[in-house]
Amino acid sequence: MVIIYKKAGLSVYQGRDYRKKTGRKLKPYRKKRKYEYGRYPILTRLASKEEVRYAVKTKGGNFKIKVKEVLFANVLDPESNEVKKVKILEVLENPSDRKLNRMKIITKNTKIKTELGVAIVTSRPGQDGIINAILLKREDK
Repeated sequence: MVIIYKKAGLSVYQGRDYRKKTGRKLKPYRKKRKYEYGRYPILTRLASKEEVRYAVKTKGGNFKIKVKEVLFANVLDPESNEVKKVKILEVLENPSDRKLNRMKIITKNTKIKTELGVAIVTSRPGQDGIINAILLKREDK
């Protein structure tokens, strides 16, 4: 597992627009603040060799772990009520966006195929740094 420490890139602005709906320019009443900046999405994918995680410094001196490439998921089996760490074999479907589905990006509510069977992701990989899932269909051996 590789953990890369990154500095915040102040490139996505999530503050007030400087134009009205009509197109008229508005005068700024103050400068842009650091807390109004965001970041680009991490776009978690299935890893080929090794898991890659980013540690990003956030407000208050805390860190947020973001998963870039992932191999394993913690899957809950509702029948036995056990959690197992299993390998992710394939990304089946991402209902949140067509483009994310085409690129095989793992987000919350993505259906993944694991060694146990088909599971649905319940965690947010770009926020939590880990993939938790609930087993939907058990694969018979």
